[in-house]
Amino acid sequence: MTDPVLSMGHLRSFALSRSLFKPTSLPKALQRLGFVQADPLRAPARAQDLTLRHRVKNYRAGDLEAQYPRLEIEEDFFVNYGFVQRDLHHLMHPRTAGALWSKSRMLQAQDALAFVRERGTVRAAEVDAYFDLGQVTNWFGGKSKACTQLLDGMHYRGMLRVARREGGQRIYAVREHQPSVLSPDAIMDKLLDLILTKYAPLPSASLAQLVSLLSGGVPQWRDQRQAALQRARLRLPSVTLDSTTWFWPEGEDPRNGRHETDEQLRFLAPFDPVVWDRRRFELFWGWAYRFEAYTPAAKRVRGHYALPMLWREQVIGWANLSVKEAVLVSDLGFVASPPKEKAFARALEQELHRMSVFLGLSV
Repeated sequence: MTDPVLSMGHLRSFALSRSLFKPTSLPKALQRLGFVQADPLRAPARAQDLTLRHRVKNYRAGDLEAQYPRLEIEEDFFVNYGFVQRDLHHLMHPRTAGALWSKSRMLQAQDALAFVRERGTVRAAEVDAYFDLGQVTNWFGGKSKACTQLLDGMHYRGMLRVARREGGQRIYAVREHQPSVLSPDAIMDKLLDLILTKYAPLPSASLAQLVSLLSGGVPQWRDQRQAALQRARLRLPSVTLDSTTWFWPEGEDPRNGRHETDEQLRFLAPFDPVVWDRRRFELFWGWAYRFEAYTPAAKRVRGHYALPMLWREQVIGWANLSVKEAVLVSDLGFVASPPKEKAFARALEQELHRMSVFLGLSV
């Protein structure tokens, strides 16, 4: 029997089913995703929690932070800031930051490192109280503690790690370097494979965009990104549809009949792997989704923290959710008119109930 011609419908089903896999344990979900993007806004929960709730059994907001010390992950920068598997985290270090430190700054870092090593774990406030480094102008023109900026830089360079968080605040510990026997090219290929694992199938331009963002994760090898991209384009399976070339991981087939999407309605985080690539989003669903949390209120089209609403294989609208007096409040918008089917009303009610349970609200 001849294999069916690969279509955009195959790619869309493939993207949904491989990302929205059957919910599993938190460690297994993190291993499968490889990287989870983080964001501090709670609307109604942090992006990392909103992403994991669809992929982890009985997940509750805050579970990642609570279980973090026992998980094989690290807070770190990859293509964005978030949580990355520890074995891949080690491959990105020692990291050479683009901004070189002065001799005096390096001496401050060495003193702070010795202080953290002696204490075991520290809060930024403890380091600030001991060294009293004063304030500095931050990147957006405001003032911040020089100590906080120093610790951020030490964390980024791999001198420190985040041991845990308490009340959302980082608790730092000394990071012990684990050298790799892999060459930079082999490491770049592994990092690129992680991108594909997380976000595939990807249009060629989106793959290039994500590889470009690796300059944040491995600035020491930024000049090797294009070579890694070219190697990937040669070795990865691909198809060209309507002048757009798509790529996905080796050994996978978008036409495989196992890629079947259920009828559960889902509110997706703005940084969920299903919707992160706005270019792919428009190709799949025919409308533009934009994250508007930092857009002036008067210029917002869909709301402060609009969550794309996926039903069956279509993103049919969005939801702005808030909690008022311990009750979940929803404000829904639709690309076209709301579905009239009873199945939709039932699916929506079930998703709102799941969201309430996830947030720990009375239901």
